[in-house]
Amino acid sequence: MTDTELHPFRSHTCGELRSENTGETVRLSGWIHRKRDHGNLLFVDLRDHYGVTQLVIENTGPIFEVLEHARPESVITATGILEKRSDETINPDLPTGEVELRIEELNVESPADELPMQVFGDADFPEDIRLRYRYLDLRREEVHKNIVLRSSVISSVRRRMTDSGFMELQTPILTTTSPEGARDYLVPSRIHPGKFYALPQAPQIFKQLLMVSGFDKYFQIAPCFRDEDARADRSPGEFYQLDFEMAYATQDDVFEAIEPVLHGIFEEFADGRAVSPLPFERIAYADSMRWYGNDKPDLRNPIKMVDATDTFRGSGFKIFAGMIEKDPNVEVWAIPAPTGGSRAFCDRMNSWAQGEGQPGLGYIFFRDGEGAGPLAKNIGEERTAQLRDDLGLKDGDAVFFVAGLPKTFASFAGAARMRVGEELDLCEKDCFKFCWVNDYPMYELDNDTGDLQFSHNPFSMPQGGMEALETQEPLDVLAYQYDIVCNGVELSSGAIRNHRLEIMYKAFEIAGYSKSDVEEQFGGLLNAFKFGAPPHGGSAPGIDRIVMLLADEPNIREVIAFPMNQQAEDLLMNAPLEITPERYKELHLKADLPKLKKQDSDPEEGS
Repeated sequence: MTDTELHPFRSHTCGELRSENTGETVRLSGWIHRKRDHGNLLFVDLRDHYGVTQLVIENTGPIFEVLEHARPESVITATGILEKRSDETINPDLPTGEVELRIEELNVESPADELPMQVFGDADFPEDIRLRYRYLDLRREEVHKNIVLRSSVISSVRRRMTDSGFMELQTPILTTTSPEGARDYLVPSRIHPGKFYALPQAPQIFKQLLMVSGFDKYFQIAPCFRDEDARADRSPGEFYQLDFEMAYATQDDVFEAIEPVLHGIFEEFADGRAVSPLPFERIAYADSMRWYGNDKPDLRNPIKMVDATDTFRGSGFKIFAGMIEKDPNVEVWAIPAPTGGSRAFCDRMNSWAQGEGQPGLGYIFFRDGEGAGPLAKNIGEERTAQLRDDLGLKDGDAVFFVAGLPKTFASFAGAARMRVGEELDLCEKDCFKFCWVNDYPMYELDNDTGDLQFSHNPFSMPQGGMEALETQEPLDVLAYQYDIVCNGVELSSGAIRNHRLEIMYKAFEIAGYSKSDVEEQFGGLLNAFKFGAPPHGGSAPGIDRIVMLLADEPNIREVIAFPMNQQAEDLLMNAPLEITPERYKELHLKADLPKLKKQDSDPEEGS
């Protein structure tokens, strides 16, 4: 290929050239990744989306001077002969490491100013700098790789869902409020004064309407919007989920449809990490809470907590025994700690518990064939030996205890379980452990008011249908609701939907809604059900969380191209913005803003 035949910007990418291209005239374009001046030679690593190629030029002539003064991240086009590197200068860490381009022509396409953050290297930068200059941050190798992974995962999801017979359909973005439980983002209507659209928290109603409309298997990579606070595994404002729904489907049908998709995606991108075999383990909600202290168990930790209430009932350990005697709802849970049988480790765990705001963490450890520590002495040899046998413990092991009302201590007990597993290095590594948590209670009590409320999705079918609602205590009614969990991260919630109007009215009545309340809030869905609705169900695994797990990133913002900060601000585009008085008037709105404290109005504070 002659120079006149070369593309104006590149004949190859920066990740493409190999030793077999030696001697060719090639043209590359990209960013100056870094420069190394060796006196008589100037070396430049040129980077594009595909990789890095080394350029070289002698310390003579105008091209050298131009390149010498070009800052890192300037965009250049270089043309020259590709040469093979000498054996001692080959870089085995680069796919292009056997060759280098000797520059004969150079054009600076776009010079870079002094950088607010470096792209080369792995230095840490404050989050506000990274987000304000996200386009630079995205050029960095790890972040760039995460976004490429995200694209590949979404492509794989689409292919697998389509191959499974699902049809990709889109649902509205400007809609009405939904029953998901978080705050809506509202959009004022210009042509309907005083009325607002809501951005969808999820396509819940619409995907059910699609089933009523005669579509059998629907999915989409759905944007969802919720006005809620940020967490490590939750992005404020917006997120994406693999939303799907199936007609004429049982709970088992939903599991069997999505398990191969998730299993296949994780195997495809596992990079050597093990993935739970099919079918995934199923754990009832009540068991999950008792064994793990939460409904999103990390099964990499093999520890299961055990009810040890009877061990302490009427025992010589008066603190626990007195609590049990005073309140029949009090329980004592045991947290086995294999290999944790030393006073030093037990004392460390006790100190950790106190740091978590607890009075302490009772324990027994085993040595010389018997239990040691104050609790063992108080409950006696017989109870201690029985406890050891029940838990399958031996010399060198320990067990910790929490006591009280399970609803108040379960989360702490779960945290203690994880702490023990991590401190004793019991947790499996380099694996993805999936499970379903199902059999959720239909209702729960509001902590503040004591009123009955839905515990999960209000549109779920109660197990046992109308008979269960009419004959069982509300708190005993279970629903066809389920979560898919991986490594302690909830990927999605789902349910078999309540498609029977009379059952839906009754379910809402128990939660304190009148028939008119239900029809006013959810009339669109209820009216559709009056004309024949198939049994249906689905789920919606979170795309962001899937990629976060596959990328082994602790924070979800690392796998989103343009995330907001923890205050739900887009520092790059300066959103949210104030609007002008003219826009208020156009939208028939008046501002009623809170008065700012003096420090809030400081222009240095960020807005």
